Amino acid sequence: MCAMSRLRIALLTHSVNPRGGVVHALELGRALHELGHDVTVFAPAREGEAMFRASPCRVVLARVDGETRGVAGMVEQRIGALKRVLLREDASRFDVLHAQDSIGGNALAELKEKGAIRGFVRTVHHLDHFDDVRLAHWQRRAWQDADEVLCVSETWTRTMRASYGVTAQTVANGIDRARYGASADGDTETLRARFGIGSGPVVLAVGGIEERKNTAMLLEAFASLRAWRPSAQLLLAGGASLLDHDAYMRGFLDRAAKLKLDVGNRGTPVIVTGALPDASMPALFRIADVVSMISLREGFGLVVLEALASGRPIVVSRIAPFTEYLDDRTCTFTDPHDAAAIAAALVEAIDGASSIDFLHAVPALLRRFTWQASALRHLDIYSKWLAQSQPATGTQPCQSCIS
Repeated sequence: MCAMSRLRIALLTHSVNPRGGVVHALELGRALHELGHDVTVFAPAREGEAMFRASPCRVVLARVDGETRGVAGMVEQRIGALKRVLLREDASRFDVLHAQDSIGGNALAELKEKGAIRGFVRTVHHLDHFDDVRLAHWQRRAWQDADEVLCVSETWTRTMRASYGVTAQTVANGIDRARYGASADGDTETLRARFGIGSGPVVLAVGGIEERKNTAMLLEAFASLRAWRPSAQLLLAGGASLLDHDAYMRGFLDRAAKLKLDVGNRGTPVIVTGALPDASMPALFRIADVVSMISLREGFGLVVLEALASGRPIVVSRIAPFTEYLDDRTCTFTDPHDAAAIAAALVEAIDGASSIDFLHAVPALLRRFTWQASALRHLDIYSKWLAQSQPATGTQPCQSCIS
């Protein structure tokens, strides 16, 4: 047994809310923990906030106090909170410090610059365009100063190489199939009553009302769907985001009013649930007749795997990264810029006329994406990085011990 067989790993994420990067950090942490490693998850949080999902790992919350002005002020505050708690926790004692986003990446970049840590790993889920100079700088620094850059899809690995000259490595997401299986039916009637969900069909979209999620185009498609099936309801779940989507939300609500589609939190054609308890999400998928993910930009799209693991057909944008791991046997593709095409795809999926193969192709797809496989891939990358970065006289980890 080598001296570093049990790695001390710090995983940093930007909030305690149910977003893709936070899920990735928690589930990766769980898988690494189950493989015998000592994992601590760090996340900024306001007073009274807690991590949305329980974890077997130690979770350290970096308390964020006081008000801020704008997104840049909020980001700066969270970077500072993570820096303080990492210094308090003696960040240098971790073998691996791994940030899932720009907030954690900048906290680690500043500690690296001061010599408080040797280096860090950064996962790029996707990149955004920011007009604010500070936000653009922070986004760039978070991957530019990292010692290893990972991406959750080949699409973004290629983008990092082609656009920024970064040699990134791909480490895919996973899915907890048991969590979204048949046992998730238990809470469906409670949720139907709570949100006033009728006979349907029900179209579910997860991620709130955001430009990146293409929610306004989904609204246009849903209006066409209602002409075909007047009892149809659009369920918009989640949406706990640190970014400012107020202008897009106002435009969405204005357009819904013109389409004569009432938007509310119960019994309306368009139901906005807001953030839900994590335990309710599997049942919410089981309520849907079809799940829509017609995003304009995604890092991977965890909702796709969650929907399929729930036995629900999914309509997705015919764009990368979806085209990287999906085909016509596992989803219904559509043009995310064409409302009529989206509506037709939703109808096809609801009617059972799609070619999605839940007997063979979907189970095969889900078997490809497990959190254990993701954790083992991470460990391989960690071990090679540690071997390269250790001082010549230091103890180096052996591949067989950490995996």
